[in-house]
Amino acid sequence: MKILAKVLPFLLFAVVLLPVPALAVAELATGSIGLFIGNIVRFMNNILVPLVFAIAFLVFIWGMFQTFILGGADEEKQKAGKSLMLYAIVGFVLMVSIWGIVNLVSSGFGLTDTGPTIIPRGPVLP
Repeated sequence: MKILAKVLPFLLFAVVLLPVPALAVAELATGSIGLFIGNIVRFMNNILVPLVFAIAFLVFIWGMFQTFILGGADEEKQKAGKSLMLYAIVGFVLMVSIWGIVNLVSSGFGLTDTGPTIIPRGPVLP
């Protein structure tokens, strides 16, 4: 429960405030403000998100190393390694689910870069 209390503010920040620049890009697509916000969103998508995933992956690998190699006979090191692996897996699940929710909301409101959706029509009888 202590971990949830520490992680909850970051989750709220991610869910509430991170989609805001993406919405602002859709509104301010022209001008210097739109370019600035677009650069921020591209930085987050291309650098920040992969960096956070890489850090979570390294934490998972370090937990495996602590559990199986360093903690071969030491129960405390095995517990520490298992908890690190668990936190990394929870982090992966949270990041992927938040990413999916943001994509679902943005595609639901038509905020994607794919353009308008063209609905195909059926064949017309002569």
